[in-house]
This record gives sequence, C-alpha cells and structure tokens, in this order.
Amino acid sequence: MTAIGRRPRNPFTSTLGRTPPVVVGRERYVQDFSNALYDGPGAHERISIVTGPRGIGKTVLLNELEDSARSQSWHVVSETTTQGFTTRIRDAILRLIDRNFDVPSRRLIGFTLPFNTGATWEHTATHQPAPTLRSVLEDFFELQETRDRERRQDPTGLLITLDELHYAHMQDIVEFGTTIQHMVRDGREIAVAMAGIPSAVKPLLAANEGKNPVTFLRRANRIEIGLISENEVARALREPVEAAGWSWTEDALSAACEATGGYPFMIQLVGQYAFRNSDGDEIAIDAVEKGVGDARRRLGELVHEPSLADLSQVDRTFLVAMSHDDGPSRIGDVAERLGVDAQYAGKYRRRLIDAEMIQPAGYGFIDFELPYMREYLRSHPASDAMGQFSMWPEEES
Repeated sequence: MTAIGRRPRNPFTSTLGRTPPVVVGRERYVQDFSNALYDGPGAHERISIVTGPRGIGKTVLLNELEDSARSQSWHVVSETTTQGFTTRIRDAILRLIDRNFDVPSRRLIGFTLPFNTGATWEHTATHQPAPTLRSVLEDFFELQETRDRERRQDPTGLLITLDELHYAHMQDIVEFGTTIQHMVRDGREIAVAMAGIPSAVKPLLAANEGKNPVTFLRRANRIEIGLISENEVARALREPVEAAGWSWTEDALSAACEATGGYPFMIQLVGQYAFRNSDGDEIAIDAVEKGVGDARRRLGELVHEPSLADLSQVDRTFLVAMSHDDGPSRIGDVAERLGVDAQYAGKYRRRLIDAEMIQPAGYGFIDFELPYMREYLRSHPASDAMGQFSMWPEEES
C-alpha cells in the first residue's frame, strides 16, 4: 500500500529492451512460438528471426518468448551477438550441465548401445582439447534425454536467444548456424530466436550460396513487427496507470495515444513523462502536452540518433531532403532537391525501405517509418547537410 502523501512509483519503463508492464500487439507471435515448442522438432517457428526498427519491441518480444519457453520447463540461454558469443553460449551450457546433472569435473565420452540408456564417463585429464559448442550441446541433450526417459516426462528443450544480430559477426554466426543445423537434423529439442534491425540482418539472408552458408537463417520463420493498433495503445497506457491507483482524463488519454503513433517505445516514453508531470492522482491534458515534448527529445537521443548512425552519408542526405515536406514526400521532389535523376533516387528509396527507415505512402510517395523523425531531422544539425552536397558520392557497397 502506498504511504499517505507519497506518489506511487512510475509504472512505465522507458528503457530499451526492458519488458513494459503491459505487452500488447505481440500475442500471436508468442502463441505461435509456444505451439512450436510443444509440437516438437521440425516445427517451423522453432527457429525465428525478429526484425524491425529500433524501439519497435524486438528485445521485449525475445523476453516474452523466453518466458513462454520457461513456462514449458525449457532451459533458456540468452546472449547478444557480439564478438565471441558462441564461446559464451558454450560456457553457459556447460554451467547448465553442472547445475542440473551433477557431473562436475567429468567429461561425457560416449553412450552405451543399442539404446543410449546409459552413459560412460571418465575423469578429465590434464590436457584436453577445448570443447566446442557442438560437442557441449550434444552432451547436454544426451544427458537431458536420458533424464526425461528415466522420469517418463515430456521432453525438456533448450531455447537460445540472440539479440542485436549483425552481419559484422558473420564468422561466429556461421559457426553457430552450422551447429544449430546439426542439432535440428538430429531431432534435438532446440529452439533459437534472434532479433536485429533490418539493415544488419538483410546481408545474412542473402541467397548467395557461395558466400553465405547460413542456410538456417534463410529458412527461419521471419517475424517483422510493426506498429501497435490504437485500441492496444490505449490499453498499454491505461492499465499500468490504473494498477498504480491513478487514472487518465479522457482527453489526456486520447492525446497520449495519438502522440505515440503506435510506436511501442514511444508508449513507454509518453506514459512515463505524462505520469511524472501530473499533479494528484489523475493525468490531465497539460501533463500529456508537456510529457510529449520530453518524450520526443528522449526518443531522438535513444532511437533517431543511433538509427541514422547506421546509415550511409547518402542515405542520411536522402532523409534530410524528405524532411522538407510536412507530410509524405513525392519521390520526384526528393530527387530534384538532391540534383539526381529519379532512377538514382529510386535506388536509395529501396535501400531505406529495406532498412525500415521509410515506407511507401501511395504511388510515387514515401514517408518516414519512425515517429517524429521528420521533426528530429529539422532540428538537428543534419539539416545543414543539404548545402554540403553539390554532387553525391559514388555508390557505396
């Protein structure tokens, strides 16, 4: 119970990747994934890639998938795709073996035939080759399958989640993918859920068999998450406030919903600042109006700035040219501002659509994908970039 005279804690969580108090608009993906875990090896959704722009809720969805796996008594290993992530996953699985199977300081060396009903062990020698991710996974699954048989229980699986998937770590991803393909081929109870922004994931999905052997990615279930519906936005704003013992005025809630643009991270930002700016136990329209300004500034720092940093100089200049329009931009007008022909501008239009920075807005028109990007570009020093380009640089690879 809240002490007299004290405000309740702010119920909104404006930290990227942290699960908000109410998750909306993603139930179908979680249910499909949960069903795949139950259905058994071979279910398509067991290997899934989540893509979308920053702040759209990719990491939150990974959190929800992990909770779904744990509810079915699965083990979960969560990692970020930075250098050496395969080694960290291997070490995490070794710790799982130590904690769950009481086999410290021993090495699994084989299984008795014909039905793998027993295991043969020996004490580890002083000099042993370092275990690989594949060998550790094979040991883990043999141990887990033996236990499941002995206890006559449903199979217990392993979910590995990888956040911030990026082509820059191709070598580790190839090693990881090759190992996972072996586990899937062997019918192991394994699932993998990965997440990344489109521009970082797309090169991993290229269908060039000679240069990109990560076939498990190309065959994976793809989850492209987008904006939240107005009704779900209202629920995500209303329910946490009511749980804290507060309420919204009708006009305040309507204004807050509109300000989010259906963007999940903006829901948390608008909610947090509106709650913080309120007097008493009711959020009124003035608190929302003040909070929206605070939320937009924070969105620029956490989402717009890093999103633009991922792009080439030419891509950013294209976006600046779009920001001159108050609404959707005509591609011909953008080309004219940049001093290039429509065909050349069309190439960068496609690149930015693939990166989910812009979206088609009717025949010959495009608009920004991220909310308030136009306003950010207008107020940011990047808006001066137009004057710096009398000619565009050569096409970047």
